[in-house]
Parts: sequence; structure tokens; C-alpha cells
Amino acid sequence: MSANPDQPSRSPATIVIVGAGPRATGLIERLAANAPELHGDGAPFELHLVDPHPPGGGRIWRPDQSPLLWMNSMAEDVTMFTDESVEREGPIRPGPSLAEWAGKVREGEPPGARALPPELAAEAAALTGQSFATRRLQSAYLRWVYERSVAGLPPGTTVHEHRDRAVRVTGPRDGRQQVWLEGRTAPLTADAVVLALGHLDAEPDAEQRALTAFAAEHGLIHLPPEFTADSELSVLRPGEPVLVRGLGLAFVDLMALLTEGRGGRFERGPDGELAYRPSGREPVLYAGSRRGVPYHAKIGYSLSGERPPVPRFFGPAQVDALLSLPGRPDFRRDVWPLIAKELGFAHYHRLFTAHPERTAGEWPAFEEKYAACPPGSPELDALVAAAVPDPADRLDLDALDHPLAGLRFPDHEALQQGLRAHVEADLARRHNPAHSPDLAVFLALLSVYGQLIRLGDIGGWWHGFFSYLASGPPGPRLEQLLALSRAGVVRFLGAETTVTADPLRGVFRASSASVPGPAVEARALVEARLPEPTVDRSRDTLLRSLHRDGAAATPAGLLAVSPADGRILDRAGSPHPRRFALGPHTDARASGAFARPRTNAPAFRQNDATARALLRCLRDLSCRASLTA
Repeated sequence: MSANPDQPSRSPATIVIVGAGPRATGLIERLAANAPELHGDGAPFELHLVDPHPPGGGRIWRPDQSPLLWMNSMAEDVTMFTDESVEREGPIRPGPSLAEWAGKVREGEPPGARALPPELAAEAAALTGQSFATRRLQSAYLRWVYERSVAGLPPGTTVHEHRDRAVRVTGPRDGRQQVWLEGRTAPLTADAVVLALGHLDAEPDAEQRALTAFAAEHGLIHLPPEFTADSELSVLRPGEPVLVRGLGLAFVDLMALLTEGRGGRFERGPDGELAYRPSGREPVLYAGSRRGVPYHAKIGYSLSGERPPVPRFFGPAQVDALLSLPGRPDFRRDVWPLIAKELGFAHYHRLFTAHPERTAGEWPAFEEKYAACPPGSPELDALVAAAVPDPADRLDLDALDHPLAGLRFPDHEALQQGLRAHVEADLARRHNPAHSPDLAVFLALLSVYGQLIRLGDIGGWWHGFFSYLASGPPGPRLEQLLALSRAGVVRFLGAETTVTADPLRGVFRASSASVPGPAVEARALVEARLPEPTVDRSRDTLLRSLHRDGAAATPAGLLAVSPADGRILDRAGSPHPRRFALGPHTDARASGAFARPRTNAPAFRQNDATARALLRCLRDLSCRASLTA
């Protein structure tokens, strides 16, 4: 294998991958793993990667970002490699997790690893399996995985890295494709093209356009949804109130950059409580959301004993039945009851097997009755009530989704105290193995996510609910949030937060269902979330042009692909023989490009299927038509 930065391809067997981040890296790893079987002794093929950002990490995991930005998974829970849990046709190629890789770096391995800058070498030296690495260290890991994967491609394969943007794909369905790059007059010619674009910027929707226009008219600041590391935060002035919509991971990044990033520091007092020492350069963040609370902290312990035996009530057979229904399944009516029963099964399996003293009866008897009850039925509720005496030990998914429902605080200060108590309780629970049914539910959520991919576009609520329960911030971040709240740098707004533009006063106003009284006013508003991945509003020229040229989109605006191998569908539902897409802009979006080991990660399954389809395409004589450009 060799690598050349920009030399145009001359090989008749060529794959172009648009995007060079972790999803593309995972695909290359699967190409290397499957090539001996499917490509055999055939002629070497050429691989072109098109991305303005460095390969491995791509844009989101690029190395040049603040060291204050962390991953939200422990280092032992991050891998790019398949294991025996992954349902795949291709071979397993074991590889180290982030934690294991850091250990090898400390020992002077792994072979071929680049020398890390001093600050990253020091971080790797101190990293444990339970550490939350910086995104910069993850970027170095992803770069190593990329280089290892490229080195594993068949002998003679050439990889070309183009630090450019792809703007259009043309070519007949039965002929070679042309990938046009920004500012280039000649296209790359390929037998197959893969879009592995990752998270993309988007044009604002009607509400965001109106807020931006209002801000411009009144001299205010409005930062729309975007990747926080790319936001122009310097416009937020010290000491001034800033309204923030969103309490997920984008908010956590914003919080870090506007506090420690402006010279503040955290110190632990004699009583062990974390305190924040302001620099005086911080704005005051008034933060709210629909739920009104931050995402749940990442669970801080490992599972001991038996894993929940999922899938059980939401597996391949149930998805087959849903797909056989006339018309598209309705998520709330047809899908959610099955998911709820699956999550409940994992919860109660763990409760009965790990904490039997908190149950009445034996697991086999409960399991048999649980299986017989219809999802969401009164019979199921009655069974649980009889078998689990303490209501606190029962799984209440609606209460989890609406944590402040029915709560009304007398004033804003009482709201702050109430929200701090909520976060403190969450931190304690997520680090206490006595609540290990929570970890079982987390594992069941991963299983459910993997099954849902076959159903395509199911709407946005599920993805938000999954992230809220399963993809929250590290516990130390919520401890910092508590310190910032006590210091008055962060003020909670409450649940069902609404933001309006007041033309009479020339300000933004925020209020919530959690507290009475006047609205909070501010001259700055930050939307702390990523933009929705829709093809019609994407700022990615390539994605929009594919849609204009006939690629199908779902009602929610996601690029429609075949669940079998990621081939892009046209508006008649036919898969394109030479065009593929993977990632969050598709209706087969997985929960992440890397994953927790031994969880049958959907992205790894998809990468394997797509890699095998690509290699078959190169092998198939019908996919080797003469160059038509």
C-alpha cells in the first residue's frame, strides 16, 4: 500500500469515499478485513478519500481543538474494532480500545504509532479505563486506527488523500461515476462512491431565520445550532446574561469553553465539594430545555454477573413483523410499546438476578408472566406492582422522559435548589451499583438502537430520548455544573422552556413551566444543539445535489438508503448499484461511528455489509464498465 496526497486515479478499479472521519475509517478497516475473501488475488484497487480535514478524526474529532473538550465515554468503552458480538459476514480483526491503545503507547507500542505531542503523551500516560479522554487524544487514536487500516489493505493498493470538498456525483447507474471536487476542473472517476459525511452544517429553519433577523435588527446576538467547537463564542460578553436552549452535550461543551476556557478554575474544598473560582470574564448562562434538566450522567461502574439477555421482545422477529405491516409502522402505536417492554425486561431481569431482596417471587415465574402480558397493558403494570414492592425500583419511562412534570417552584431561587438536588441525586445514582438495573437498561437501549436501523426514519423523539438516557456527559462534568450553579454562573430556566423575541424591549425573553414570575431577558441567545441532519437544508453541496438528482429522502429529510448495505435509494425505492451512504444524514443512522466493546455495534455491522458490497462491486465484471467520462 502507498499513499499520495493528490495524484489522480488511473486504476480501473476505484472507490471514492467522501468524508475521512471515524465512519470512513471504520469502513476502510472492514475493506481491509474482507478483501482477502472477496477481492482475492485480483488487481490492486485504488481508494480516494475526500475531506478538507485530516483522515481518522475528520472534522468533529480533528486534533486542533480545545483540550477542555472531552469525550463522553470512558476510555475502556471506546473501540473501533469488531469482536465476537458483532453480527457480520466478514472476519473479526481484533484491535485495542482507546484505553488499551493508550497503554500500548505508554509501553512504546503499538507498532507504527506516531509520536504524540508532549501534552497528549502525558495524557495517555495517565489514562485509565475509567478516564474520560480529551477529544484530541481520541483524534490521535482514530488517526492510528486509520493508518493501521490503510496498511492492512491488499498489497499494491494506493490511497489518495484529497483535502478538498466534493460538490457533486454524476454518472449513469450502469457506468462509472464522476466525483467533482470544489475548485477542480477534472473529476475523480470511480467504480463506486461512498458518502461518509458525519455531522453537517445546515441552513436555518424558519424559526432560526426569524431569530437571526430579529437579532440583526436590534443589535443582539443569536448563535444558531452548530458544532460548539466552531461557534464564535467571543461575541458573548463577560457578565452579561445569555439564554441557552439545550442541556445536552453541546451545552456541556459551551459551559466548559465559557468558564475554564475564559480563565476560571475549579477547586475542591476541605469538605470535598467542588467550587468554581470565576475569572470575571464569564457570561451568565440561563439554560433550559424541554425536560429542563441535563442529560443523565454516564454510568460510573461496570456490570458484574449476567448481562441482560436481549434482544427478547424487540429483536429481528419483531422488526420483521413491523416491516410486514401495510404502510409504515407508527412509532408510538406500533414500535414504542415493544421497546418499552424490552427495556422493562432488561431492568427487571437485573433487579431479580442481582438484587433479589428487593423483589417478591422468583425470576423464572416472573419472566413467564411478563412474557405473556401485552406491551403497555394493565396486566403488565399489575404484575410489576405485585413483584416489585418499592415503586422506586420500578421502571417508569414516562417519568424519566418528563423529570419535572407536575413540579412548580415558588421562585427562581427555589428552582435552582431543586435542580441542583436533581443533579446531585442523578450523580449519586449513576455511580452506585445498587442501581445496576440502570446499566441493564443502558445495554438494552444499545440493542434496541441496533434493531431500529432496519425500520429507517422513525422520527426525532427516539434519538433524543436515547441520548438523554444513554449518551450523557461524564459525571465530573455534572459536578462542575453544580459548582457553576452555586457560583451563579449557570442559572436553570426549568422545563418546557420557551424563548420569544420582544420587539418592544428589543430583547430575547425566556420562561418555563417550572416557575412563575417574569421572564428572563437577555441580549444573547445560544442554540446549544447540533442542526437537524436534513438533505433539503444541509449546507453540504454534494448531499443537496444528490437529492436534486433523484436520491430519495424520508419525510424527516434523511437520505434514504438500503438497510442491507447502505446503497442510496432513488424516489422509486431502487438502490443505486454504485452509490452508498453511511452516517447521521441517512435513515439508517447508527448511534456512533465508534462503540462500546461487545455490544454488537450497529455501525460496525453496517460498515461490514457496505465493505463487502463494495468489494463485490469491484469483483463483478458488470461493475467494471469502460470509463464513460
